Amino acid sequence: MPVSADLGKPLEDYVGELVKTGRYRSRSEVLREGVRLVQEREAKLAELRRKIDEGIAAADRGDSRPAEEVFAELRAEILAMKEKARNAG
Repeated sequence: MPVSADLGKPLEDYVGELVKTGRYRSRSEVLREGVRLVQEREAKLAELRRKIDEGIAAADRGDSRPAEEVFAELRAEILAMKEKARNAG
């Protein structure tokens, strides 16, 4: 089913330029790519929201650790990575 969309002049010009320069073969190809990117972003946002909800539920159950403990572990990991990179070079 064909779809009609009013993109406005700036976006219309940009789509036209992408086709004119050969980056895309048609205006439809540009729009399909755009919709695909929106789908990917929405899927990532849904996953992020799921993880946030999971973290909140874990905290509500008492399944959490003090931030200072987590940050100390992260600092130690980063320092170890830096030391490894220094020794490899």
